[in-house]
Amino acid sequence: MNSAVLVNIARFILLLAAQILIFNNMDFLGYINPYPYILFIILYPVNGNKIGLLLASFFLGLVLDMFCNSGGVHAAACLILAYYRPYIFKFSFGLSYEYQTVKLNDVLTPERFSFLLIAVVLHHFTLFLLEVFRMTFILEIILKTFLSTLFTLLMCIIIIYLIKPSRR
Repeated sequence: MNSAVLVNIARFILLLAAQILIFNNMDFLGYINPYPYILFIILYPVNGNKIGLLLASFFLGLVLDMFCNSGGVHAAACLILAYYRPYIFKFSFGLSYEYQTVKLNDVLTPERFSFLLIAVVLHHFTLFLLEVFRMTFILEIILKTFLSTLFTLLMCIIIIYLIKPSRR
């Protein structure tokens, strides 16, 4: 088995376990919910199997839905993020994405930050929109998306720097 596949499997299991055991128990004022499990989708290799990413993203969301009893909203939000990921790459990195020279777990540049921000906002907005499923609560959806995005973005940046391989 390829070492990249083993790294992705370990990342999948560790992020899912951390989300279920730690981050699902965090709820600040009913509006801030961290969801750093989406780092699996964000950090998936650029040249990786696209169908594999979609299947893994669906399975990631489905397992989380089973533990959260949320009826499929995590699976849908993960699938939407995985589907639009190449477009977010093209928007954030331009030609660098075409040549697959992007490494997200490197130094945080404006391009990497914009990619993380757009990905987290897309996931959270989809998640909270499907969770409420009423446009009359659009202000609450936007508020929850904004506050949760800030906290999730902070958690994702911390996790990326913790798992970043050191250069010697």
